[in-house]
Amino acid sequence: MSRIAHFAMAAAIAVGSLFTAPDLSRAGFLFEEPVSVGLCAAPRYLNKIAYRFRYQVRHVPFLPDVAIANFYDVHQTHFFPVVARHPIERVYCAAKAILSDGDVRDVWYVIEGRMGFASIGDNVEFCVSGFDRWMVYDGNCRVLR
Repeated sequence: MSRIAHFAMAAAIAVGSLFTAPDLSRAGFLFEEPVSVGLCAAPRYLNKIAYRFRYQVRHVPFLPDVAIANFYDVHQTHFFPVVARHPIERVYCAAKAILSDGDVRDVWYVIEGRMGFASIGDNVEFCVSGFDRWMVYDGNCRVLR
């Protein structure tokens, strides 16, 4: 076998080992914190939502220039654990957001385990009622409810 063929075979084996399925047989959950209202109310997720919301209203045309001042009534709406057919753990949450102009809006968000950059960390997707101008999450944030 030529050197090129050996190199190609070694590369194929190495690439194949990178894309193996995750071991779903282990007990426990992917999140560091217990899945409960505490996860939905964790400051790191709420701060990320407030930061990304501020970025959104600055960069999407015709949205009012407001920020999220505070959250209350934070609660979990759904929980989907890791199973063989769905290898991503998801926690769906809802809250009320007090905006800097005094308005109160509903916020729906999902926390996805192992969906951060390069599967490291968690990801948060959110929708604030009335601020989904391009209907990313369908009418009235339906996708995240």
